[in-house]
Amino acid sequence: MNFTTLTLERYSVRNFKDEPVTEAQIENILEVARNAPTACNKQPQRIYVLFSKNGRDKIKRATECHFNAPVYFVVCYDKTESWKRAFDNQDYGMVDCAIVMTQMMLKIHEMGLGSCFVAWFDPQTLRDELELPPELVPVGILPCGIPADESAPLNMHSDKKPLSDITIFE
Repeated sequence: MNFTTLTLERYSVRNFKDEPVTEAQIENILEVARNAPTACNKQPQRIYVLFSKNGRDKIKRATECHFNAPVYFVVCYDKTESWKRAFDNQDYGMVDCAIVMTQMMLKIHEMGLGSCFVAWFDPQTLRDELELPPELVPVGILPCGIPADESAPLNMHSDKKPLSDITIFE
């Protein structure tokens, strides 16, 4: 599948089969995450992989948007390692994590699995549940698994603004 097709076909999966994701699949997803570009190649991302019942229950306490997935990737960044822009000290850790998660979502889809970028979670509950050290900032959760047979994109999935609304030429 070419890249454009991949980006057009990928959608947020919110319903998964009750089947595990294999260790080899998890490793492939993590390798793509490791290879993602980050600001000044600082690689501040830290990825928690939760697949045990105990780990999945931790996610369920932090968000309603768990979709009963068999595995969750919790993507954080280390604020002591992330690049800060010299002009205004803007921290690019969140951007780095967004890039990492995008690459993970595309790889997950390419592998025939599904995912959903979840930002709707209680950060303090997630911190407490995962016992995150203070330097780690949780950015997002990727529920991952085999899409259920009835899984489909939401109606608004294909609603895209025209290029003229999102681009500025000068």
